[in-house]
Amino acid sequence: VQLQASGGGLVQAGGSLRLSCAASRKIIGVNVRGWYRQAPGKERELVATILNNGLTNYEDSVKGRFTISRDIAKNTIYLQMNSLKPEDTAVYFCSAKTVYEMVYWGQGTQVTVSS
Repeated sequence: VQLQASGGGLVQAGGSLRLSCAASRKIIGVNVRGWYRQAPGKERELVATILNNGLTNYEDSVKGRFTISRDIAKNTIYLQMNSLKPEDTAVYFCSAKTVYEMVYWGQGTQVTVSS
C-alpha cells in the first residue's frame, strides 16, 4: 500500500489549505488514519486522527482550526486547515494503522505559513 499526500504549499497567516492523502488501494484491517507533522528541528507530532467509526481526535493547538475527514470509497483522507499560523509550518505526513499493527506512511507534503 502506498499513501500519496498532496495539497501543501505556501500560504499567508490566516489562510487555508486542504491536504489529501490517497491510498493506492483499500487498506485491509485499517483502524486509524491520521495526519502528523514535523517542523525543522522538532520531533514528528500527531495532528489529527480519524477512527473507523468516524471519531476524530485533534492536537490541542489545531482544535477548532483543522478538520480531518475521509472518503471511504476513494480510500482518501483530508485535512482542512483554516486560520493557519506560522507555527503550523511543517512537513505534513499521513498515516494508516491496521489491526495487524502495520503502519503505512505517506511521503510528506510541505506546508509553509508566512507571517
